[in-house]
Amino acid sequence: MKTYTAEEVKTHNNANDCWIIVEGKVFDVTKFLSEHPGGKKVLLKMAGKDASKQFKTFHNASIMQRVGLPMQIGVIGLPANADEGEKKETLTVKKHENKKETAPAKPALLENNQVGKFGEGYPYGDPNWYQEWRSPYYNDSHLKVRNAVREWVDKEITPFCHEWSENKEIPKSVLKRAAEVGFLAAVSGAGTNPKMAYLLPYGLPGGVTTAEFDIFHEFICVDEVARSGSGGLVWALQGGLAIGLPPVMNFANEELKNRIVPECLAGDKVISLCITEPSAGSDVANLTTTAKDMGDHFLVNGEKKWITQGAFADYYTVACRTGGEGMAGVSLLLIERTFPGVSARKMDCQGMWGSGTSYITFEDVKVPKSHLIGKLNEGFKYVMHNFNHERLGIVMQANRLSRVCIEEALKYALKRKTFGQRLVEHAVIRNKFGHMIRQCEATHAWLESILYQVKTLPEGEQPSLLAGPIALLKAQSTQTFEYCAREAAQIFGGLAYTRGGQGEKIERLYREVRAYAIPGGSEEIMLDLGVRQAMKKCSKL
Repeated sequence: MKTYTAEEVKTHNNANDCWIIVEGKVFDVTKFLSEHPGGKKVLLKMAGKDASKQFKTFHNASIMQRVGLPMQIGVIGLPANADEGEKKETLTVKKHENKKETAPAKPALLENNQVGKFGEGYPYGDPNWYQEWRSPYYNDSHLKVRNAVREWVDKEITPFCHEWSENKEIPKSVLKRAAEVGFLAAVSGAGTNPKMAYLLPYGLPGGVTTAEFDIFHEFICVDEVARSGSGGLVWALQGGLAIGLPPVMNFANEELKNRIVPECLAGDKVISLCITEPSAGSDVANLTTTAKDMGDHFLVNGEKKWITQGAFADYYTVACRTGGEGMAGVSLLLIERTFPGVSARKMDCQGMWGSGTSYITFEDVKVPKSHLIGKLNEGFKYVMHNFNHERLGIVMQANRLSRVCIEEALKYALKRKTFGQRLVEHAVIRNKFGHMIRQCEATHAWLESILYQVKTLPEGEQPSLLAGPIALLKAQSTQTFEYCAREAAQIFGGLAYTRGGQGEKIERLYREVRAYAIPGGSEEIMLDLGVRQAMKKCSKL
């Protein structure tokens, strides 16, 4: 890229020829003047000048990659006649600037459970084991996964989340890329299931083997993608997959499994879980969609509502009533979008834009008997089998989104001044951060503790031991998220009330809170379930 001096840039200082400098980069913004959201005069005031301070004050980092870089024409250097002292000083400054912009160096191998710093370094903006704390849960393979997923998300996801959210659609190429980096395999439950290794089309993130991969690798993958600050993006990639594919992997016949699992993990097909109905949410045992036995097929009629990824799904894992009332009469069927009588329409929701939340209708749909998942009338058991994994996924996302609120608010509070002081220097603002941090860190620690039980306990013992704690943890995580979203919005003020700009992530997350507090079991149901599970143990005392 061409090198310019600050003196050369100064000569480009009018509406017909407008250059500016931002962090050592030179931009020709002449054609952008009339498109600038703040008006052309704002840019013309800085024509031919260094606008780094103003840029940082009024923009978030993703704007540079999405909008700024295409206008870059060069970098700032020194004139040819500069003396050695100037060159040496500039070289030092330039190295310092470049150090900020390049990705952090990969940490060395773990030694005594300790790793070096990773990420931008804002306190509590990342899990504490990213910031030199020791942890018994992670090893070098976890670092490989973390590094690979963060590089992908930082370059290909985060800068474009606002655009995709506003369009209410995620490009299909993004889903395909998620498959290629191994993300879809990692979060679907296939990564931790050795029996699925032969069905993985692209392997796992960071080149980690299925023998190495555990629930903490999956946690890292979910956590790093949620760091993009868009729940809608996360659900557009995995919202249906992570809950709709496991029943197929674990209980479907070999023909269905061998055909559908690779297609979905390759990002070529999409699958959704259809349980919730207009009149049956958390009350799964009382769903009303019916599958009548017609001899060589089932005839399915009913409606499903709020189905994540349903608008663009190719397959639906559907809970139907095949027997009598209650949980004993429920079965799971794999219904293909191409079957006559299947229709889906997008729902206009408060948040999670782009995730394809939809209303699905089944009208006299003929479903082959071979599409029965598992055994007849045992579908409720299969649904329950997957609930712990689904709820843990929600906890992983909600807690990282709480961190996003903390990190974004802290970045803003460090630069925004009111009454002659930075926001963070006001005691009332520090109090807000204190409460946000303590709740987020407590939730994260509890989550890691439960994940360790998932990793080490025999699978048969987990439902009875972990269902209650996981339910309570889900309520803890979503209430923490709601608190952090509110407090971050207060810190940002009007910027958090405006779509786009510096408060982009906070505005979006504030709208997405309910999507975490209700699906997968509402907070009220989760709190009650957690205590009822505890009461069962009391009866044995």
